[in-house]
Amino acid sequence: MAALDLASLDNEVFKTYVFWSAVLVLKLLSMSLLTAMQRFKTKTFANPEDLLDKRLKVKFDNPDVERVRRAHRNDLENIIPFFVIGFLYVLTDPIPGLAINLFRAVGIARIVHTIVYAVFVVPQPSRALAFFVAFGATAYMGFQVVFAVL
Repeated sequence: MAALDLASLDNEVFKTYVFWSAVLVLKLLSMSLLTAMQRFKTKTFANPEDLLDKRLKVKFDNPDVERVRRAHRNDLENIIPFFVIGFLYVLTDPIPGLAINLFRAVGIARIVHTIVYAVFVVPQPSRALAFFVAFGATAYMGFQVVFAVL
């Protein structure tokens, strides 16, 4: 199948990749809102012009704000590579059922990762399991791309 045919919404694998990529973009955007909500809730602002009350001081060390920021950074470190490798994986014309489930696994695992890390703070190994499901699926796709072009 030609690359243009693979990167078409007529291709169920590409369509699923596009869906989960869009979900993860929205998830990344929501992390900015979650950070802002924590900043307002805890009155922790990093810039003087953001202080709601001039009696407040600039702060950088609120544990709740920093937890959300770490979750956001973890997303950036893991979701962006998924965008790249997931698209390249589509171009290898993978087995549809496997590819679709890999995309689902990454999307769901990244959402679960945020829920257990920054929203409800569930003890380990919940965060590690969510991380490694997405990491493993993304790494698998990466190896498949490398092997496809050898």
